Amino acid sequence: MSHDTVLHPASAPRIGQSFHILSWNLLRRTGAPLHEVLELAHRVKPDIFLMQEATAEIDRLPEVLPGHYARFPLPGRIHGTACWSRFPFTHPPTPHTLPSGLIVQRTAQIIDFGTFSVANVHLSHGQVLNRRQLRTVAGLLRRRGLIMGDFNLVGPPLLPGFQDVGPRMPTHRMADLVPIRIDRCLTRGMTSLDATVLPNQSSDHHPIAVTLRITNTLRAPSWRERFALAVREKAAGDRAVRDRAERA
Repeated sequence: MSHDTVLHPASAPRIGQSFHILSWNLLRRTGAPLHEVLELAHRVKPDIFLMQEATAEIDRLPEVLPGHYARFPLPGRIHGTACWSRFPFTHPPTPHTLPSGLIVQRTAQIIDFGTFSVANVHLSHGQVLNRRQLRTVAGLLRRRGLIMGDFNLVGPPLLPGFQDVGPRMPTHRMADLVPIRIDRCLTRGMTSLDATVLPNQSSDHHPIAVTLRITNTLRAPSWRERFALAVREKAAGDRAVRDRAERA
């Protein structure tokens, strides 16, 4: 679709207005270099550009692409989440610690634009753990917000109140063989106008781009989402009872 109707102001869009957001896992030092990031930004012209596995090289981006920028390496790692925005941040972006995996301590980069907020994520591989991390992230956002990035998640996210509006095509090949859709976009209080998987270059992930309109209404969780949440909470309670019994 044409993005002529997408707003490109000095301030963030408000209810009823639209914006274009892009996300790409760059693959650390061996993946997409700065010039590929810049070429993609010039071609797609996003309002917000989220990156995962971004290294210090990407810190030069605002020198060649004027805008607002922040990057947070993961604890003990050279790479992490980075964001570039045409819109100014209402508050400086912040990293928030997520429930931990065995190897990597994950964080979510929370970006506040006043009307809405964004979580830039690179979640763990465990399919129970990354859904726990999503529920933690959801609690960090404004009533209107989105979670976008590398979810490392297969199947439905099971996050009440959020819609999976990202493109439905594969974005990565597991073990270089199996095509899977792990780069996602979940929204609350927004409507998707367009979602696209873009060609990859040096990274092992495809970039994804979504055009969103901020809505005046918030979707209530469906009965399926409420039921799934109740099942998870009961299972967690049962595990806690068993754990206490074993320690007694």
